[in-house]
Amino acid sequence: MIDQPWQSRLTEGMVRCYLVQDRVAGFGLQAVNALHPPLAGNGSGEPPTPSQRLYHPPDLAHLQGLKNRLETEWVPELEHTLGIRREQLPLLWDCEFLHGEPPREGYVLCEINVSSVAPFPDSAIEPLVSSAIRRIEASQRHRS
Repeated sequence: MIDQPWQSRLTEGMVRCYLVQDRVAGFGLQAVNALHPPLAGNGSGEPPTPSQRLYHPPDLAHLQGLKNRLETEWVPELEHTLGIRREQLPLLWDCEFLHGEPPREGYVLCEINVSSVAPFPDSAIEPLVSSAIRRIEASQRHRS
């Protein structure tokens, strides 16, 4: 558990990057407002309602910088720090990011999920199946 500073841009939503091993296979975009204080003047005392999660393929134009950093910097650093290889990474996992504070724009890591990753974008199905087949075949070769 890591104590994070409050992210005032929470109501702008979250970006969930779905990975198949070390490659981004799609994105989920959603407004997550459960932790946000009630809106002034709404009288209900309830936080804003979260939006539906919208799924996108990995080529979503405005997230290419995040995708590139995740694949070329952060995942390799994770592998190095934890002493694991690509083939040891989960077949399907995700990293959730909140919008960073100005003046330094960008994203702030919110959490990493390696279970309960469903539902996920359709764009992740083919790479997930291919990676699962490769892992099964490697396991069978190792037993032989």
